[in-house]
Amino acid sequence: MNKHLKQLIDLSKIDKEIDAFEPQIEEANSKYEAALAKTKSIEADIENLTNEIKEEELKKSKNELHLQELSQKLEEISKKSSEVKTEREMKSLQLEEEIAKEQITFANEEIARLEKIIEAKKEQIEAARASLEELKAKLETVKAEVDAKLEAINAQRQEVFKRKEQLLAEINQKGLAFYQKIRRWAKNTTVVPVEDQACMGCHIVIGDKVYADVIRGEDITTCPHCGRILYVEPNTQE
Repeated sequence: MNKHLKQLIDLSKIDKEIDAFEPQIEEANSKYEAALAKTKSIEADIENLTNEIKEEELKKSKNELHLQELSQKLEEISKKSSEVKTEREMKSLQLEEEIAKEQITFANEEIARLEKIIEAKKEQIEAARASLEELKAKLETVKAEVDAKLEAINAQRQEVFKRKEQLLAEINQKGLAFYQKIRRWAKNTTVVPVEDQACMGCHIVIGDKVYADVIRGEDITTCPHCGRILYVEPNTQE
């Protein structure tokens, strides 16, 4: 096999190894990011619940203020009742008193309802905070595991980069430029084997003459259909 072709085949395999590290890095990071996202979600829930409690407490305060106003009104009605001179005035005061008492009942019921809501939301916050503390403790462990995995991946990647640097120092620059030109669009299918007389890049059968050139491996041969660099694995040659 042509030396330059062999170098391009080796380079393509090294590039595939390098590219294969990216999914590993993403997978490792995604585990930590998922745990972090869950933490932020719980923190957002706590913040929302806290704001909701403030709104309910504001409603409760308004009802309590209204209750005070109604109590004062009842006191005023009571004072006026001693000064009533006619039956009509008495009935009018009684009606005012009944309405005020109904409003007091409603206000008390509303305050009780709001207190239950506030208490329930406070319990939700406590449960969320407990979950958050537990998750934060796990998050540290997850981060340590991810950092260790990334360190191992980076060490492996550096070894592959060294092999690539050594190969690039030896490779024919004209052949390298040709390889890089194809790689811009073909990515990790820049150099592909031929199987059953078909290019494994575009999966189209190549002609007998081109196939014979690929088998000989004396020169760099490209697929007439897609332009990828072709080669035949030694153990598949007839």
